[in-house]
Amino acid sequence: MNKVALITGASSGIGMETARLLAQQGYIVYGAARRIEKMQELKQAGVKLLAMDVTDEASMVNGVNEILRAEGRIDVLLNNAGYGSYGSLEDVPLSEARYQFEVNIFGMARLTQLVLPHMRKQRSGRIINVSSIGGKLGEPHGAWYHATKYAVEGLSDSLRMELKEFGIDVVIIEPGAIITEWAGIAREHMLKTSGDTAYGDLTRKHAKMFENADKMGSKPIVVAKTIAKAITARHPKTRYATGGGAKVILFARRILSDRMFDKVMLGMMK
Repeated sequence: MNKVALITGASSGIGMETARLLAQQGYIVYGAARRIEKMQELKQAGVKLLAMDVTDEASMVNGVNEILRAEGRIDVLLNNAGYGSYGSLEDVPLSEARYQFEVNIFGMARLTQLVLPHMRKQRSGRIINVSSIGGKLGEPHGAWYHATKYAVEGLSDSLRMELKEFGIDVVIIEPGAIITEWAGIAREHMLKTSGDTAYGDLTRKHAKMFENADKMGSKPIVVAKTIAKAITARHPKTRYATGGGAKVILFARRILSDRMFDKVMLGMMK
């Protein structure tokens, strides 16, 4: 029996590449995103398309129910939908901060709630949560984004222990610099929010660092292959750091003191 995978954020980047790769490997893949018109190439690759907004309860309920009616099961949930909204803590409106949590953490958690009863009934399943190396470190102007990714890490670690008795694995993916639209969106938000405030000088330097990171980033397929490995492994790791200097940066964060890491990070923004 072909396994069934639900992937959020499938309209671009990591989600799109993973949907395509799993379909090639024989999975029945449902690609979910708000912008269904941007997933037409996935349809040609055999991916079934779902219009889903992870901040909208009805669209998530309807999407899960549609899969269950058609397939009778969900074996893999890839919580990939998310975005980076940057700006200094002082400048970012709380409404924007709350929305980032709605997308990056509460939407992920709610969709997991909807899928879990069916995985428990099967006594099998794999939940893959896309975090970031940003779930292990901070940077200026990224307080809210990093807060959401720290939350993904903590939620996933707790959930993994809750679900062990049901045969359900929880895996965290921690991408580094990846060439997607993410960095452009984050950079645009940051400049718009803090580029002309008291934080403007450092903000503009940070934006330049993002541009340089884009040039050194890995392609999304690198992360997609890591996700596929996590899905197919008999005994998956609890977390996978992948792409764009992820392992090197996380190693540096482990061995450096907080203030030394701050110095290195700020030094990259000169």
